[in-house]
Amino acid sequence: MIEAFKDWVGRWWPSLRLRWILFAVLLFAAAMPGLAALYLRVYENTLVRQTEAELVAQGAALAAVASVNWPGAPPPRPKPAKPPDGYYRPEFTTIDLNLGQVLPERPWARKTRNALDPDAVYVARRINPVVERTLQTTLASVYMLDRRGYGVSGQGFGRDYSALPEVRWALAGRPYTVMRVNGDLGARQSSFEWLSKASGIRLHHARPIVVAGRVEGVLLLSRSPRALFRGLYEDRGKIIFGAALIFLVLVVLSGLVSRGVSRPIEKLSAASREVAAGGGEIPPTPRTAAREIRDLYADFRAMAERIERRSGYLRDFAAAVSHEFKTPLAGITGAVELLQDHFETMSPVERRRFLANIAGDSERLSQLVTRLLDLARADMALPESGVVSEVGDPLRRAADAQAGEGFSVTLDTPPDAPLVAAPATTLETVVTILLQNARQAGATVATVRVSAEGERAVVTVSDDGPGVPAADRERLFEPFFTSRRAQGGTGLGLPIARSLLAASHGGVELVDGPGATFRVTLPRATA
Repeated sequence: MIEAFKDWVGRWWPSLRLRWILFAVLLFAAAMPGLAALYLRVYENTLVRQTEAELVAQGAALAAVASVNWPGAPPPRPKPAKPPDGYYRPEFTTIDLNLGQVLPERPWARKTRNALDPDAVYVARRINPVVERTLQTTLASVYMLDRRGYGVSGQGFGRDYSALPEVRWALAGRPYTVMRVNGDLGARQSSFEWLSKASGIRLHHARPIVVAGRVEGVLLLSRSPRALFRGLYEDRGKIIFGAALIFLVLVVLSGLVSRGVSRPIEKLSAASREVAAGGGEIPPTPRTAAREIRDLYADFRAMAERIERRSGYLRDFAAAVSHEFKTPLAGITGAVELLQDHFETMSPVERRRFLANIAGDSERLSQLVTRLLDLARADMALPESGVVSEVGDPLRRAADAQAGEGFSVTLDTPPDAPLVAAPATTLETVVTILLQNARQAGATVATVRVSAEGERAVVTVSDDGPGVPAADRERLFEPFFTSRRAQGGTGLGLPIARSLLAASHGGVELVDGPGATFRVTLPRATA
């Protein structure tokens, strides 16, 4: 089912350039705070809390005026030179638009037949001019209640508000703010106000009037919070400037990412197509490219060089193989034709001579095939991790196999000979090839020495033969190059040795010394 869904999406998924994908990702990342602010109502919640803070400040000021003007209130104490701890009691907002409960619309308070507190009525009339002038600016609704929750001012005069939860909290001496449904049908002034939760509510704040430590009355304030879209409209300059700045930064970042990632990849892709077609060159690494892209250029350049070397190697190898096989095949073909045409007229000696030639050429072909298989296996050999070998046993086996019939091998292996991080068969095969070459070159004595140089183990194989001519030194490790072709040499021994050692991060080279001296190096290993 998942695969079917992926196939369906893949059929409709557009093919986009990397720079547009990067720009879309950056744009989405930049838009996430704004989308989260709208979805989580962060901005709208800030507007609501701002309205609550305004009601708190307005209520605190009017309550202070009422308490000062209350009959029998003690005179205000002057502010001390050094206010004690707890002198300042700031009030923080408590409304949360997302988590707070929205109460139903404030019910219409019924008339009360109980007598109103005369002191509360007196204070309400006294501070009424202050309240009216305040409302001209704040646009809030303010009712003053006595100590029992009866209205003593405005449209709430003589009505009972004691059942409201916010009033009960205030009569208990604690300021309290609630959210209620806004029943004003004209509150939504925009067709988009349905997106705003705050457009359908009204904040109600009840504040106690405390005189000499006793709650004598309550101020009941209410006001609708500032609408979301009105707030956005009022802050449009800042919002537009911020959006433009973010978009400009996105364009700059997209350009940098394009120059550092997208364009270099496009150039490298074009170069790869040209290289695959058999031409072209790898462009230089752009200076503005990211470090990973630079590494990609370096790796691709190294890969192209290795492919070119491998292609040249394969061409030369194919030419050499065809040449090496052509000679014995031509000999076999010629001998067979002569035998077919003149078998009856040939003497037994001539027939045996031609058959011997066929057998010799066939043996050479078999030897070439065997060596080619060995070279192929050596070229395909992979490094073995964790392998540890001693050098003594493989060197002794190689020396024992080649010694004899006028050829002796001397081993110089110290007791503390280093361990090598390579298979023992690799070391045995390489030393065997070097000893075979020395024997074929006419040497009578060969010496194998083991030493250590830093992190490398060194095996030196030298002989008392004529050595390698200076003209042959550069071609010594080329496949099929040999100066002993008449003696059965194939010219594949040293290439096989080099490939085997390369698979174990080692190497072999011809150095100056008595006769032919070869230096084999391998990485050291710990026990």
